[in-house]
Parts: sequence; structure tokens; C-alpha cells
Amino acid sequence: MSQEVLSLTSKFVSTPGGFTSLREQAPLVRVTLPDVETPVWLLTRYEDAKAALTDPRFVRDNHKLPGEDGPSIADQMIEAYGLPAEYRDYLGILVLADGEDHTRMRTLITRAFTARRINALRPKIEKITHDLYAAMAAKGEADLLEELSHPLAGFGVCELIGVDAADQPQICAWIRDYISGDPERFIPALKGMVEHCKKLIEERTAALSDDLISELIRVSQEEGDFGETEIVAIFLLLINTGIMPPAHFIADAILALLDHPDQLARLREEPELLAGRAVPELLRFTTPVPIGAPMYATEDLELGGMPVKQGEVVTAALVGVNHDPREFPGGADKLDIGRELGRGVGHMAFGHGPHFCIGAALARLQAEVVLETLFVRNDGLTLAVEREALEYVAMPGDGIHLVSLPVRL
Repeated sequence: MSQEVLSLTSKFVSTPGGFTSLREQAPLVRVTLPDVETPVWLLTRYEDAKAALTDPRFVRDNHKLPGEDGPSIADQMIEAYGLPAEYRDYLGILVLADGEDHTRMRTLITRAFTARRINALRPKIEKITHDLYAAMAAKGEADLLEELSHPLAGFGVCELIGVDAADQPQICAWIRDYISGDPERFIPALKGMVEHCKKLIEERTAALSDDLISELIRVSQEEGDFGETEIVAIFLLLINTGIMPPAHFIADAILALLDHPDQLARLREEPELLAGRAVPELLRFTTPVPIGAPMYATEDLELGGMPVKQGEVVTAALVGVNHDPREFPGGADKLDIGRELGRGVGHMAFGHGPHFCIGAALARLQAEVVLETLFVRNDGLTLAVEREALEYVAMPGDGIHLVSLPVRL
């Protein structure tokens, strides 16, 4: 099968409307992602993405394929980002794991992300949100990303992992530097997080506690093939994915409501929509992680009625599938906080299948509390700059994200 290979930009990857023409063109479209040379089959239709993400014939670790010894797409993204080689052993764990290895690690991690633990955080999340809002309101103007989204997201994941309260602001600062795209900032930040985790491992080894780091240490002591490298890798993964996407989702959700005053007015009139419909719809509409992880076909197969050969790569345009009119009739590109989504989660902002986001419930809770505080309990929040003046940064393979969200309160 021959098809022109399209080169996608970071802006295209983050734009729901950009996938409309690709979706109409074919079930799978041959593309190259930003900063990646290897062509991939891009999925833009909801049902096809759902099928691929649950199909065991696709794996994330390309080294499991016979004859695959070149750099993976993940390796190319890491290379594009400029991360030092000595830190690469810490990257990719869990995200790129498959089968029993993935199930084993995921089972360990979910012990810290149980519904009981997350629900127990609600009072603290509400208090922190109230205090952060009060501090911003006292000034009259603030950057919601820096002064609300990042510290709140950082608190949630740090509490579950086991980062001490006094160290959480530093972790959030490192994450902001890590995602900056500036090597002079993200390399020291990565080093700082690795060293902090090693110190935390040392402290918890001496005195185990009721947190994820302690649980991982217990496993490390019982099983010889699970040690410091794996614990640091899990720590980095959870700190990164537990702060950056939730923080940006909160900012994107706020911006989406400001962009749609009719929906904001409805939320204020019907606050009961917040948890059950508004937050899921905002997740679908914004999709903070626009592209899913690459998956490699372990054999020749058919997907969406098109052939995929062994070794070829498939990835889901999550922001595209979340705007598929076949799945979301009545205006898939419109924000409708009263929308009834489909069965289950009803969207793919958290992925789907075995790699469904572990922190989904925490992210939903944080967003619910923030939106209630900003828009239901209070009013008057507006942008402090013109809409077109908002700045964005491109992330390798991950689209573009807001640099800041200046507002007046």
C-alpha cells in the first residue's frame, strides 16, 4: 500500500480541527510526528483507536520485535529533547512496558492511587485550592498555571508518592523547568529530581512509611530484579505525568470556559453538572495529551479495514479521536458541558485499555474542585491579556502547551 507521508507540526498535533481532513481521508494516515523521522500510522477515528489500544498484537517496546535494533520513536523523542544519555535508563518504564512486566508494575503503583486514598485527599485539595485562590485574589492578578495549577497538581501526586510537604514546591519548580524546552533549565531539573528521589529512597529505607516509595522499597527488598533504577524511573514518570498534564488540563479547562461564556453561564446555573458531565466533557474537548504512545505491530494484521505490517508503528491522535463526529454526534468540535458521553469513561483523554491513566481519578477531582472554586463559588475571573497574546511552548512529540495563563480576579 502506498500513501503520501505527511509531516505534522506541533501546532497541528494540538489542534482538534487539524485532524478532520485526515479522518475523512482514511482510517489510518501515514505521518511523521514532530521531531521523529520514523513514519507512523495515525489513528483519528474513535473506534479504530479503541480497538488498537486493546489489541495485544500491538506492543510499546520495539525491542520485542525480531530484527528491531534501531532507535525507537521514544528514543528519537528523547534525542530531540536533548536529555543526557546517563539519565535515559530512567525514562520509558511502565509507559513502554508490555504484558506481564507492565501488569506487575502497574499493580504496584495503583496501590497508592486507590479510590480510598484519593477521596481522602479531597479536604486537603479543597483547602489548598481555597488558600491559593485567596492569595491570588488578594493580589488581583495572577498566573493560574504557576500559582494554582502546578502547586495543586504537585500536591496531589506528591502526597501519594511520599514527597514531604516541605519539598513539594521544589518538585513543582523542577517540573516547570523540565518541561520548559530549555536545556539550561531541564537538565539541572532532571538531575535534581533524580538526586531527590535517591535521597528519599535512602530515608524511607531507614524508616518505611505509608506511601508509594516505601511500597516500592519493600518490593525491592523482596525481589532482586527491582532496585533503585526502577524506583527512580517510576518516581520520574509519576511526577511528570502527575503534574504536567493535570496542571495544563486545569488551565485549558479554565480557558475553554472563558472562550465559551454560554457554557460558563450554564455551569453557574447548573453546578450539579460539574463532576458528572462538565469535567469529562472538558477533558474530551481539551485532551491535554494530544498523541498517544507509539505501538508496534507484532504481526501482519488489519486495522480499520487497512493492512498494517509487522514492525510498523501505529499511534492514536487522542485529541482527534475525541472530536470524532461518529462518536460524538451533534457537534463534536463544540463544548457542551451537558453532553452525555458514551459508556464507561466516554472519552480518551486518559487513553484506553491496559495503559489507561493511573491518576485519572485524581486529575478529575482536582479539576472539579478548582472549577467549583473559580466559577461557582466566585465570579469575575477574566484574562489579564488579549486572547491572542497567550504564549505556548512546543514539546517533542506532545504538541504545544500554555506557558502561562495570566488572569484578573
